[in-house]
Amino acid sequence: MRLGPLTMRVGVDVGGTFTDLVALGPRGLVVAKVPSTPNAPERAIWDAYERAGLGEPPAALVHGTTVATNALLERKGARAVLVVTAGFEDLLELRRQDRASLYDLTRHHPPPLIPRERVVGVVERMGPDGVVKPLNEDSLTSCVEAVRALEPESIAISLLFAFRHPAHEQRLAEALRAALPGVPVVVSHELVPRMREYERTSTVAAEAFLRPRVGSYVSRFAADAAARGIEAPRVMASNGGALSADLAAERAIWLALSGPAGGIQGAAMVGAASGMTDLLTLDMGGTSADAGVVLGGVANVAAHGVIAGVPLAVPHIAIETVSAGGGSLGWLDSGGALRVGPESAGAVPGPACYGRGGARPTVTDAFVALGWIEDTAVLGGSIRVSRGLAERAVAGLAREAGLDVPACALGMVRVAEAAMSRALRRVSVERGLDPGMLTLVAFGGAGPLSACALADLLGVPRVLMPPHAGVLSALGMAAAPDMTERSVSVHLGADEFAARADALAAPLVAQLGADLPGAEVSFVAECRYAGQGYELDVPFAAGAGDGVSGSFHEAHQRAFGHRDAAARVEVVALRAIARAPGAPGRIGWPRRSITGGTARLRIRIEAGEADAAGYDWDNLTNGQARVGPAVGAGRNATAFIPPGWTGAVNRMGAIVAERSHAQPG
Repeated sequence: MRLGPLTMRVGVDVGGTFTDLVALGPRGLVVAKVPSTPNAPERAIWDAYERAGLGEPPAALVHGTTVATNALLERKGARAVLVVTAGFEDLLELRRQDRASLYDLTRHHPPPLIPRERVVGVVERMGPDGVVKPLNEDSLTSCVEAVRALEPESIAISLLFAFRHPAHEQRLAEALRAALPGVPVVVSHELVPRMREYERTSTVAAEAFLRPRVGSYVSRFAADAAARGIEAPRVMASNGGALSADLAAERAIWLALSGPAGGIQGAAMVGAASGMTDLLTLDMGGTSADAGVVLGGVANVAAHGVIAGVPLAVPHIAIETVSAGGGSLGWLDSGGALRVGPESAGAVPGPACYGRGGARPTVTDAFVALGWIEDTAVLGGSIRVSRGLAERAVAGLAREAGLDVPACALGMVRVAEAAMSRALRRVSVERGLDPGMLTLVAFGGAGPLSACALADLLGVPRVLMPPHAGVLSALGMAAAPDMTERSVSVHLGADEFAARADALAAPLVAQLGADLPGAEVSFVAECRYAGQGYELDVPFAAGAGDGVSGSFHEAHQRAFGHRDAAARVEVVALRAIARAPGAPGRIGWPRRSITGGTARLRIRIEAGEADAAGYDWDNLTNGQARVGPAVGAGRNATAFIPPGWTGAVNRMGAIVAERSHAQPG
């Protein structure tokens, strides 16, 4: 199918096992799926692009990348140097003086991205009201020479109170850029003008750690896109929007959750198309599983959080990740308990059932050994699985555990599901949300196989399995709006803020006009009661700053169950968000007018061996219902409906599963 170039947007998601491409336009979808190339991720992007055969270049191509995420996880970034106010050189080591685990004295925080020996103190001091100790020429020269001696690949600067008084940072950055041309200099008041020096410094350090590697990757991606006539390459950001390649190269930390953010946006999209706007989302990929929440059709965005053990004060969709993907390896711990992950078979060699040399059992092998993925099924458009190879891999672990092969395979699946359910609880129950009021959207190549079991564990009444579950992250990227934001530190009472809101917003709007011309701008005030340590986001319209106080009381009531109308409300920061809509297109597969043939499958469940109905997911027509146990094999994912559940196909080809006491037939 060929889509019109002027209206077509393309999303590309580079995962641990597969790289997915979705082209989205008014007439539907084009999908391509190829094995990832871990040593050169960009090669798989263009392999998928060529396989899709799109013809003319698209209007936009949005790429979700794991380069920043992997660099944080693996601690493989630039040799960065951090410059701080003298006396605060140990800030990254001290953190907030909290323990990694309250009751486990053997647990430790991960080491800082920039070690203490590469932290330089500069003699100067700003206070809340301005200069306390000036930055003189001797201090400036001494600092520059100390930084030069450390031979940095990048430099981070984070001085006290620079978010309010940036003059010292500006002067220091100018001197370092002149002395070390070509070395990136990241300055806190430019990147994250926010209070809380630890989080601000950690964020700036992470940006300096990531920028050379991420910037180089993004530049290569943009150059490759230009060579193919693609004029608007973009990169998916952690907040669920797409950034231009130029901005992405300068905001590496905004890409820390690039891939998972696309999945949440895709889930919100298919949920809305199915009439469901309050969602739990579960993306089970090859290496990990990501859980999130969508309320009222909008993903939950946090202004700060911890990603890969690093506190970051940047906007990102709130996501919990666990090492429970299809490629996660099964093993026994020292106590003989069955475990899954964090080690993964990855794209090379991949699960044993792929026949590419893998010998250790993965969760995908367990699914194949149980018969939930049919023997000889084709995954990813090119990989034919072997049940014999899967059973052989699981057998080794089964012997070690003293189990038969089916019991071991089922145990691996249930262990992975337990890990995923904990992530889903963290984004719902632990944030005051009742899973019983939400719909679980399960996607990724393996997500629909465990969806109903996870719903049972959480008490979720309904499951939505998209027909394009295996490429939903790429779909979310293709449809994602172009989006960026700017912020300013405020620290005013609500009444004072109301009087100055327009003046505070004006420079942010001007900056966003340069970042994303023609975009619609909205505003969020970060508010708290005087004396509170953390804030709540309060959206407000331009010119309506006087409504912030009342809106905060309502937000506090929703979040914590109480309000204090007599308490003073403070506005800590103002964020301006620019958004240019993406291309929604039509997201369902063309539905057939006939019912596909039914196969009788022999599978394994807790009760033992059972007969299950096997269906071609793509041939199920609108309204058809299937009582479990049943297996639906789709183009890039497989759905499993267990006993006690019934799945019905909706108009866009998604399977909506609910509990049922009907008998299979």
